[in-house]
Amino acid sequence: MDHPLDRPARSALTGGWAHLALGDERALRIEPEHGPFAAPADFTDANLTALRDLPGAEGELWLVETTPLLTLPGLRILREADITQMAADAIAPGEPDFETVELGEGDAAEMLALAALTKPGPFLAKTHRLGRFVGVKREGRLLAMAGERMRMAGFAEVSGVCTHPDHRGKGYAAGLMRIVARRMLAQDETPFLHAYAANEGAVRLYETLGFRIRRTVRLTVVTRG
Repeated sequence: MDHPLDRPARSALTGGWAHLALGDERALRIEPEHGPFAAPADFTDANLTALRDLPGAEGELWLVETTPLLTLPGLRILREADITQMAADAIAPGEPDFETVELGEGDAAEMLALAALTKPGPFLAKTHRLGRFVGVKREGRLLAMAGERMRMAGFAEVSGVCTHPDHRGKGYAAGLMRIVARRMLAQDETPFLHAYAANEGAVRLYETLGFRIRRTVRLTVVTRG
């Protein structure tokens, strides 16, 4: 049986995201305002065709798979990238030396703006509702944040990690990630994350926190046509 992290989007769409999933047994995607992630049940032409017919496929669908996507009926590949998938059984000692705040609905616009500026990954109008987020504010302005995204039985993803360019180098990302990941461990969930394989600096940072490389997965961004 495949490990749930081998097909993380599919596992989330049939697990923690099931209430937000659109489609049917052939192919699913998350509700478009929450994110672009999608997955077919498997890679038969019939299920890949169902992927093409999902709501919002005229925009972007993000597929995170280990199987190479060689044929995509009715879909066009926009971009591809190798992704390093990491997981942690424990988080390295250390506590943030700065004040943090819980983020919620009232922070949504500022969270979206920070994500648009820093591009930590797909972050849309309702992405902040996918889990708990924690941040750093100074004089009422959001400087950094981290939170939760994919979730399936036994696993939860650390995501949305970003810091305003004017405030980097202060340890905000590492401190916030520690908080988010430890909360997951306290709930008997294994924290995992994804980083572009080319971003070696980020991978090294995550290793200092206790994350270890699990495998490489392939991100394929597609659109109908």
